[in-house]
Amino acid sequence: MKYILPICFLFCFLTTTKAQVAQDSNLIQFSGMILDGSNTELFPVPYTNVYIKGKGRGTYSDFKGFFSIVVERGDSIGFSAVGYRTVEIKIPDTLTDNRYSLIQLMSQDTINLPETIVFPWPSKEHFKLEFLAMDVTKEMQEKAIENLAQETLDRGRELVALDGNEHADHYLRQQSRQYYYIGQTPPMNIYNPIAWKKFFDSWKNGDFKKKKKKK
Repeated sequence: MKYILPICFLFCFLTTTKAQVAQDSNLIQFSGMILDGSNTELFPVPYTNVYIKGKGRGTYSDFKGFFSIVVERGDSIGFSAVGYRTVEIKIPDTLTDNRYSLIQLMSQDTINLPETIVFPWPSKEHFKLEFLAMDVTKEMQEKAIENLAQETLDRGRELVALDGNEHADHYLRQQSRQYYYIGQTPPMNIYNPIAWKKFFDSWKNGDFKKKKKKK
């Protein structure tokens, strides 16, 4: 009787080990590269979803298109990425090795959405009725005239900073002036009557006084 208990433990251990080995032998280390196969110039498709259908787990490719995941023989694998058609493959059941690699090509999928026009009113007839029924008071007219006044627009141009495109255009114009007179002396505005007229007009309008007050 003293040998029965150790034999039972040994039998259970061997059964569990055999089942574990059988389960491990069914696992496959699946890896590969995902490339854009739309033309002859292949390049990786980064961050592609690689998922096992029906099992709720998966992974995604890195920036170079490489991926690696543990699967089982007979699993269906899906590949999906934004702008590409979804591809599905099946891991072969007849694999003799526990590793499986492939290069998966993805084809671009362009989806043309129909044109959508958004109106603030349900239809043009509703807009016409609302527009004709709109009560434009004297205060609103005065506010609109004030906002569109030349002084208000000039003040806005001075206060609002230039964006990148405007800075680039200003720099290119400066470079164009320099290249236009390269190798020769540029004209002096002291002899330019148009420049003198602009100077006197600015003097009469008080532009120099305004700039002095801002400082």
